[in-house]
Amino acid sequence: MNIKFCGAARHVTGSSHLITLDNGFKLLLDCGLFQGDEQESWELNNRWWFDPEEIDCLVLSHAHIDHSGRIPKLVKEGYKGEIHCTHATRSLCSIMLLDSAMIQERDTQWYNKKLSKRKKKRGAKEREPLYRTKHVQPTMDRFVTYGYNHWHRINNHVEIYFADTGHILGSASVTLRINENGKTTMLGFTGDIGRPDRPILRDPVPMPEVDYLICESTYGNRDHEMTPEQSSRLLEVIKRTCVEDRGKLIIPAFSVGRTQEIVYMMDKMAHAGLLPHIPVYVDSPLAVNATVVYGSHPECYDNELNKYMLTDDNPFGFNDLIYIREVSQSKALNEKKEPMVIVSSSGMMNAGRVKHHLANNIEDPKNTFLIVGYCSPTTPGGMLRNGVEVIKLFGEWKQVNAHIEIMDSFSAHGDRHEMYNFIKNQTPNLKKLFLVHGEYDVQKDFRTFLHERGFHDIEIPAEGQIIEIQE
Repeated sequence: MNIKFCGAARHVTGSSHLITLDNGFKLLLDCGLFQGDEQESWELNNRWWFDPEEIDCLVLSHAHIDHSGRIPKLVKEGYKGEIHCTHATRSLCSIMLLDSAMIQERDTQWYNKKLSKRKKKRGAKEREPLYRTKHVQPTMDRFVTYGYNHWHRINNHVEIYFADTGHILGSASVTLRINENGKTTMLGFTGDIGRPDRPILRDPVPMPEVDYLICESTYGNRDHEMTPEQSSRLLEVIKRTCVEDRGKLIIPAFSVGRTQEIVYMMDKMAHAGLLPHIPVYVDSPLAVNATVVYGSHPECYDNELNKYMLTDDNPFGFNDLIYIREVSQSKALNEKKEPMVIVSSSGMMNAGRVKHHLANNIEDPKNTFLIVGYCSPTTPGGMLRNGVEVIKLFGEWKQVNAHIEIMDSFSAHGDRHEMYNFIKNQTPNLKKLFLVHGEYDVQKDFRTFLHERGFHDIEIPAEGQIIEIQE
């Protein structure tokens, strides 16, 4: 068999890896959307490293759009197989893929409207969305879901096993037991590795031992802040911005996972009487819907949250919390001058409502933008992380006068030690390790880090590279 690395290869987004067995059976691990630079992402998202009609089976590690976001396009262009994932992953995909389709439609409409006659004369063409909302339901009809920690047979040659990675609701590592040519090969895919001792979700569960492992590497060159400092630092930023400076604290956060964690943390502060009485807005229809899904899957909760719910039956709601769906309500927040906290997507500030909050609030020194996770370097979030003094938004240059705070401890991705602890049980029998889902320089650092801890044959595949697995 062989593995073809079709996305998230020396980059973070667009997760997709194609396994081809000797008998021709093709299994795709993830089918994610490329995110980052608009033009580059558009080109990458419209290119396949395979023929969708030839794929026999799709296995999805979790619902984040950089892992699931091209599935409707895959189905639209000829994929006829099943989509295998956990129960909660399907629940999240049902809202996230519909939201993604709406974004595709809106963004292409905006692009086509802005396309000048001069550009058209140079050969620039109007765009069609990657997929439309009408393509989502046929996609959802193909989902087949499973619980954790059990083997499930896909066909006579392949069995699949999902284990909880504690990354987002329903996230899983994927272990494949492949029988061909009279031999059994164990192949693993970590998906995105979560973090131990995090709110809401259970700790990551180590995978079964495998012969070959595809492993994420997002934070392969750093360690996160210690968790106990996180809540107190968040409270400190809230008080300084909203109480002392009388400004707005804007937290760009992905609608699924990060938003619920931040809300839960503030809920506990409010429950303990620590949170100042200021309005907290969750400004994202997707985040509102995702929070409902989170409430529907208590089987994924950790013991801490289950105990907390004995005293507070709604961990995602408190008196000063307001969930916003309507665009008019979102726009009104930019007219308000009083202190507030706004949690809004997207996390990289390259799309969604938070980009408008960024444009309207970045020049006010009373305000603070709190970045709580990885941002691609080419996105507004990545540029602010790197300390730019001016930033171009909606065609206008804006001076960065607001405070920029960074708290990577909120990241749903494990740091280098947490990833190592997740995979260290693999060292005795692992034949080869492939690093994916990371920037290339970070991956090289992580490879050295793992070499020093007993991992030997480590490869960092390039996009489109095919590696033969000889048993």
